[in-house]
Amino acid sequence: MALAEIETKRIEKTINALMERRRPPKSIRSKVDLGYRISGQSVELLEIRPRWDKPEVILKNAFAKATYVPTKRVWKVYWMRGNLKWQKYNPVPEVNSIEEFLAVVDQDEYSCFFG
Repeated sequence: MALAEIETKRIEKTINALMERRRPPKSIRSKVDLGYRISGQSVELLEIRPRWDKPEVILKNAFAKATYVPTKRVWKVYWMRGNLKWQKYNPVPEVNSIEEFLAVVDQDEYSCFFG
């Protein structure tokens, strides 16, 4: 089940505020940038960059994910491991809002999201 359209718009507005603070300078955004995607009940934050050996191919690699669990009314927080598998972010495995998720990612206390 997908998020409601009004909720999706609210989430996009909230994520855009974080993206504007965290995005690299305009002069290097063609080499590395940040983005996001919303799919079903999940929100993924992405690193966007050209492939090293084929710069015309743009790669979008997710590094943080929050999935809404409507029965519990919480967002589960995940980070992408080096083995390309999602791992529950154990310092803060669940949050009550997308704003809390973005605050956890922005703080990045254990350097799991931005390195």
